Amino acid sequence: MFTESKKPKQFTDVPSQNIIAQATKMVGDFNSEGDFRIDGIVEGNIITTGKVVIGKAGFIKGSLQAAEAYIEGKFAGKLTILGTLTLKTSGYVEGDVIIEKLAVEPGATFNVTCVMKGAVKEINNGGQKRTPETEKTA
Repeated sequence: MFTESKKPKQFTDVPSQNIIAQATKMVGDFNSEGDFRIDGIVEGNIITTGKVVIGKAGFIKGSLQAAEAYIEGKFAGKLTILGTLTLKTSGYVEGDVIIEKLAVEPGATFNVTCVMKGAVKEINNGGQKRTPETEKTA
């Protein structure tokens, strides 16, 4: 009856964005495959495969695990980002951070213990690759 191009669009086909508006406080743990925009207060743990944006009025106290994060507001807790953490001028981050890439604008507050993961580039010694033979001592 329906060809492939004329099938009705399913809800699962639409990318989701979760919004926690200003003047809203949420307490608890959240799991999602979509993006989050937080302009209110969240106390708890958020796990998502998407991007998280914390607006200027937004605050997360707890843990956050996401693909990307863009912070203009405040975060306190454990932050695990698989890609890039972008911290804007008004951003404030405190706690433990595990990230792959970091972008911090001047004026931002970044009071953390930070571990950066990702591809480790090989360091060459004068253009020569270090091998056990070149490291022998007399």
